[in-house]
Amino acid sequence: MSKIKIDEIFYSIQGESNTIGFPTVFIRLTGCPIRCSYCDTSYAFYGGKDLSIEEILARVNSYGSKHVLVTGGEPLAQANTKELLKLLCDQNFHVSIETGGMLDISMIDPRVSIVLDIKTPGSNENHSNLVNNYSKLKTNDQIKFVICDFDDFIWSKDIVKRYNLLEKCEVIFSPSYGEVENHELADWVLEEKMPVRFQVQLHKVLWGDIRGK
Repeated sequence: MSKIKIDEIFYSIQGESNTIGFPTVFIRLTGCPIRCSYCDTSYAFYGGKDLSIEEILARVNSYGSKHVLVTGGEPLAQANTKELLKLLCDQNFHVSIETGGMLDISMIDPRVSIVLDIKTPGSNENHSNLVNNYSKLKTNDQIKFVICDFDDFIWSKDIVKRYNLLEKCEVIFSPSYGEVENHELADWVLEEKMPVRFQVQLHKVLWGDIRGK
């Protein structure tokens, strides 16, 4: 019986990506191989509880939502995550996964919408980006840059152009919570005429930076 180490499973409003605003079941896996400066889920680095995939599916079904997000930590760091994603899709959930992009995404079920977080210099983990992942993205996936300062913005703008990311899927620029004011990043996007989606973390607007929201 396949098991996955789970930090938490909860039901909330999706605060990011193309399903923003939808009631969603969040499956947060334990563990992450990198340490981003702005990480807001460091509590998920350790601990957690081993649950069978059958137990996870039962918990998800109990909420009655069709939207499910698998996140972390780094969900792809656990070998059985891909099996969980497939089975969620088989049960006709609208499934998405948030990944830091340092691990290969090619084996993810194609029915899953991938949110690939490209790490900026401000995260102190931009050396972890697996560039080969960019060519594996589908049109229904998304790329996200968390912007820590203006230098991050200029760096991200260059990466978008260098790898033709706008031709692959939707690109999101999001301000790092507590580091960049929302209006600052919005102004930079407008001034540079960047055809990206500006997005704040809706859940933090609603409830602040608290766990399980």
